[in-house]
Amino acid sequence: MKKTLLVALLLAAPSALAQGYPTKPLRMEVAFPPGGPVDIIARLFGPKIGEALGQPVVVENKVGASGNVATTDVAKSAPDGYTLLAHSSAYAVNPTLFRNAGYDPLKDLAPVAIVAQQANIILVNASFPANTLEELKQQVLSRKLAFASPGAGTTPHLTGENLFHAHWKADITHIPFKGAGPAVAGMLSSEPPIGCMAGSGPMSNIKSGKFRALAVSAKQRLPQLPDVPTLDELGYPGMEDYTWVGLFVPAGTPAEVVQKLNDAVLKAVQSPDIRQRLDALAFQPTAAPLRETADYVRAEVSKWAKVVRETGAKVD
Repeated sequence: MKKTLLVALLLAAPSALAQGYPTKPLRMEVAFPPGGPVDIIARLFGPKIGEALGQPVVVENKVGASGNVATTDVAKSAPDGYTLLAHSSAYAVNPTLFRNAGYDPLKDLAPVAIVAQQANIILVNASFPANTLEELKQQVLSRKLAFASPGAGTTPHLTGENLFHAHWKADITHIPFKGAGPAVAGMLSSEPPIGCMAGSGPMSNIKSGKFRALAVSAKQRLPQLPDVPTLDELGYPGMEDYTWVGLFVPAGTPAEVVQKLNDAVLKAVQSPDIRQRLDALAFQPTAAPLRETADYVRAEVSKWAKVVRETGAKVD
């Protein structure tokens, strides 16, 4: 009788935790520094998630190893729903790109939502002598140059690898920065003058004329950059690459808690002010129910593993 009661209590514990959750502030670790897509989404959605749950969400940047430091830290955290990870699509790339990323993307964490995505942009400093992608190709093939990305393993890195190395066979050096903010700063001083980044990081400098966007990796032209052609339009079919931003919790977090977090994100993404802000930054909202989210993450892990192998991308 006592044994049966103990088993019943153990089974009821996760449900009881979920019913009272949350009873204290949540902490969201951002895998990249301020100024990039992940940080923007985390700080945009953190307060909204807090409003929905009735507890504040404290956002902090934990940078290192293209997001692996924050990922492994959150994976080892208590699976109680109080520690979240905000990461980019590098979450799906790194386990193949790194010899030891420190985590299994399908076993060590559980996806809460893929909140939003945006296309990658091939761009140059406005002083660089290339007004079209074809002119950039001629420059890259004629002399030794380098290109910036927000970091090794980010989808902008792999979009650049695919275009410059796989398609153009160019001898161009990849310069991985520690996030989009530092990459933008590097490009502003032409160190290097070429880059591939997700839209939100360089958008203000594109609009102000400091950067020149030459192509986007989207299915269709971006409303924010209607004059910039897609890579498909320019003769590179299949290069529809997106940088997404997702939220994750440690594996073993009670299903009811993960569901509450997913519900909070879905509620936030319907907010008119969030929609307006996402549109201005060239983000497309993608938050979906949990089952659909899990399927998408599995597909992304498989997709990017293949891209890493085919491009021969390496950690610099």
